[in-house]
Amino acid sequence: MPVWSIVLLVITGILLIALIALMIYGNKMQKKSEAAQQSMMAGAQTYSILVIDKKMMKLKDAGFPKIVLEQTPKYLRGSKVPVVKAKIGPKVTTLMCDAKIFDLIPVKKEVKAVMNGIYIIDVKGLRSSLEARPQKQGFFKKITSKFKKQ
Repeated sequence: MPVWSIVLLVITGILLIALIALMIYGNKMQKKSEAAQQSMMAGAQTYSILVIDKKMMKLKDAGFPKIVLEQTPKYLRGSKVPVVKAKIGPKVTTLMCDAKIFDLIPVKKEVKAVMNGIYIIDVKGLRSSLEARPQKQGFFKKITSKFKKQ
């Protein structure tokens, strides 16, 4: 048997073992994420908030309390997160929101928000339904849509 075929079999075996290990690790992380999501929903409360402003900004520049910055890992402090400035009752606070619902939150409108601490999990329109902004089209989609209209 030639040497290159043995090397090829060894590399294939190593890749197969790595793939299986990644699948096991991924399943474990998914279960952990689902458990965390369920615990967040268990402690969630509904508030009526007036959204003042929303931005994607760095965690350390967002103006969160010190304890929030201390609890986040150092490598994530510079990452951008969806931040919402809102008025809850008489108090203006800085909140973090789920990336999935960031586009649904209207600015300068009152919404009902399901929150756990300073984290917004879900929003519902108080007086009307919320509509997502249409997604931006890429360059080629714009060109093809222009040709289809003609």
